[in-house]
Amino acid sequence: MEMALKSKSDATTNMPKRAKSSAKDYQTDRVTSSKEKVVNIIIFILLFAFAITMVFPLVYMVATSFMTKNQILSGSLTLFPNPILIGKYSQVLSKGQFISGIINTISVEIPVLLIGGFTSSLAAFAFAKMNFRGKNALFLALLATIMIPFAVVMIPQYVLFTKLGWTNSLAPLIIPGCFGNVGMIFFLRQNLYSIPTELMDAAKIDGCNYFEIYYKIFLPLMKGALGTQLMLWFMGIWNDYLAPTIFLRSEKHWTLQVVIRSFNSYYAIQSDYALIMAASVIAMLPTLVLFFLFQRVIIESIAISGIK
Repeated sequence: MEMALKSKSDATTNMPKRAKSSAKDYQTDRVTSSKEKVVNIIIFILLFAFAITMVFPLVYMVATSFMTKNQILSGSLTLFPNPILIGKYSQVLSKGQFISGIINTISVEIPVLLIGGFTSSLAAFAFAKMNFRGKNALFLALLATIMIPFAVVMIPQYVLFTKLGWTNSLAPLIIPGCFGNVGMIFFLRQNLYSIPTELMDAAKIDGCNYFEIYYKIFLPLMKGALGTQLMLWFMGIWNDYLAPTIFLRSEKHWTLQVVIRSFNSYYAIQSDYALIMAASVIAMLPTLVLFFLFQRVIIESIAISGIK
């Protein structure tokens, strides 16, 4: 009886202490939550400012494409031109040089994406699911080439392609790409690691050879990742400027970005910046539309590529 009374007395004595401790923890959590909110607001403001800074040149480029020459040269900054001039777009599209640039770029895109996508996926399958001597060392050597910037190898490539007679044609832009893309091989290899190897063992039991296993089983399973990588490669080829500038001398072989550069050097003298901006907007539209249409797929594919 005495022990029960004593324990009851101790519990009654400790109740105020527990209440004080709980109140103190609640105040601490409240202060921490308030600090987190302030930090999140500051981070949001900074990110929003950086986003506006990055997007503003793009928005101003679009606005400039609808301005008259006097509006552009007036020195006043405006995003809503008055009056709005839309004739520059039709003027750009009526130029044969611009259309020729689009055709040449597509002529590079189609064989590179079809053949290069096939060879890249085939190499990724070999590195992910096949066992052969020196596989890891070969893959690391292949991956190390990503670290070499194009500026380092462009002169040796130019000398080699000149001796082969490929310069001043689309061959230097097409043939190397048909052998595959290292970045695509890496991402597809990582994606294939998430597919069970037991499928390959079952296909071997059914009598399939390695190419049939790749074509009938693994290629359909990685078509989402392959499609995403092809879209990213399409954007890279479409926006490529340095390589076509080096290898293409004849105007009839110029790709789209080289044509826009020629517009810049010719029409900038005439202060016709609206036409240059209109050409840039048209050239930007395919990659921009592709990115916004498949943005979620691209992000998911890159996230999946990290699974081993």
